[in-house]
Amino acid sequence: MARSPIIKHQVRGFVLTWSVLTLIIAGLTFFGIYLTYSPTSVAANDFENAAFPTSTSPVSIAQVTAVATLSPSSTPTSQPTDLPEPTSTPLQKTDVVVAQVQSTEVVPTDEPTKVPTVAPITLDTFEVGIQVQIPPSNSPDEMTGWLIDVKDKLAMDWVKIQVRWEDAEPEKGVYNLQPLTMALRMAKQQRVKVMLSIVTTPTWAREDGVDLERHGPPADYQDYVNFVVELMNKYGDRFQAIEVWNEQNLDREWTSVRGLRAEDYVQLLRQTYQAVKQINPQMIVISGALSTTGGCTNERGEVCAIDDFSYFDAMVAAGMLNYTDCVGAHHNGYNLNPLELWDQVTDDPTATFRGPFDNAHHSWSFRSTLEYLATRVQASGGDQQLCITEFGWASGEDLEGVPAGWDYAVDNTLQEQKEWTIQALDLMKQMGTVRLAFVWNLNYGPQAGWSATNDNVPYSIIGPNFVHRPVFDALGEWGRAEKGIE
Repeated sequence: MARSPIIKHQVRGFVLTWSVLTLIIAGLTFFGIYLTYSPTSVAANDFENAAFPTSTSPVSIAQVTAVATLSPSSTPTSQPTDLPEPTSTPLQKTDVVVAQVQSTEVVPTDEPTKVPTVAPITLDTFEVGIQVQIPPSNSPDEMTGWLIDVKDKLAMDWVKIQVRWEDAEPEKGVYNLQPLTMALRMAKQQRVKVMLSIVTTPTWAREDGVDLERHGPPADYQDYVNFVVELMNKYGDRFQAIEVWNEQNLDREWTSVRGLRAEDYVQLLRQTYQAVKQINPQMIVISGALSTTGGCTNERGEVCAIDDFSYFDAMVAAGMLNYTDCVGAHHNGYNLNPLELWDQVTDDPTATFRGPFDNAHHSWSFRSTLEYLATRVQASGGDQQLCITEFGWASGEDLEGVPAGWDYAVDNTLQEQKEWTIQALDLMKQMGTVRLAFVWNLNYGPQAGWSATNDNVPYSIIGPNFVHRPVFDALGEWGRAEKGIE
């Protein structure tokens, strides 16, 4: 009996020790399971890359899916950006990028707030724009000023900008795009839609043995396609339409060892169209607008121009309508009002330039040109509308002379320039077959100093000393009336 209390004490000590050890082991086991457990809905390596919040603000997750693009042959593509290329090693591309954001604070940006819009390609509404030259100074403020003129004073939503490939890619793969980058950034800030007319081949891409004094196509059309793809990948949605070349029925624009061949142009158009649509099906592709001409042969017996109606028919026969969303057209109205049909011209005995009155031909007539193209498209089974990528009337009334060959500008008064431009807009709207029309031009006069040797100047709607010609204010009135703006 003397040992009983001792035994009881030992038993209690053993039980107590065992219980404590059991609790410690259970706690360690639970903690170990907690550290190694990973939910099946999240990959293990996501925790390694996760950015944990340092505050109580909710974590925002932005998921971006990379869109497949068509890469040009042997030319790397880049994502849309206005920033310099990174100097550090870029991260590996992945199909899905998940970004963890520390807070919901909005980062300031110089870009306007995006608003939902209908893609221009889905519209059939008649819209008007104007060609704007990028300032030689490359000044954002100056470019913004011109765009404000377009948007606010002219009540237009589109501008046309010409891109000279020879200047933008002087060496293969070496780009000089700062002026275009600036212009497109300013256009986006002003919410102005842009059509790029992409022209002129750099020397390195021309055919062997061709006359380099005149513009012409590349030896390999893929080089042109590569350049267009570069612009699309770099600028994304900052432009909405592309015109593939310009006045290819003239040898000064299409000097080739193969001559002026519509089927060659359609091949360039086809390759470009297919590449563009693989990147962005919503981009409007416009066929190159022809020069209105009756054709010509030079002193050596070589064809230097092909009648625009004949060339147009040849393009249609070569399959052009399969590779364009809108049929490009030009017409600079000479000294004839836009309502006159070519074979019913009313004589003007005061005219010093006698072409339309003494030498009847369809190329003189704005109305006849547009009606023929629209009719031929419909007759060929196409449903495309016309995009008039250049139209206007030249006037030399307030200038100190006009260039040789532009004598008709002397006949046109500023009042006629105004009246005929508005008549042309009314006609195109009534026709119902015109999608876009770009006035030629806004600011070439001021930027050329109203030089009497520059053939762009008589068409400018801004006259010497930056005085708005009558057509400027008339265009604004027309545009505001169309939009119901007081």
